[in-house]
Amino acid sequence: MKILIVEDEPLILMDVEVQLLEAGHEVAVAENADVAVRMLAESMFDLLLTDIDMPGSMDGLQLASAVRDRWPPVRLVLMSGKRHPHVTEMPSQARFLSKPLQPAELMKAVAIW
Repeated sequence: MKILIVEDEPLILMDVEVQLLEAGHEVAVAENADVAVRMLAESMFDLLLTDIDMPGSMDGLQLASAVRDRWPPVRLVLMSGKRHPHVTEMPSQARFLSKPLQPAELMKAVAIW
């Protein structure tokens, strides 16, 4: 599976990237939503794994909604260690993971698709 990770915390980004690479996924990374949108416009991804709280012009919820509107086939997993979004804030068919991410939960969320 081709996965785009959007995370502004370098240690979390590296940890998630390594876990997904070791599981055999193709992984690309972006440090914010603006970079992620450019990457999505250039290449198709199967899944977007994004932090909710990020600096820049969009947070992760806004990014996920934009992706749902513009690239509907991309599956969405949102994550946060600060808050749990209300179901009405989440795009349709998106999943949520609490940080710190547990490896088994991450793999389960990715495998559900």
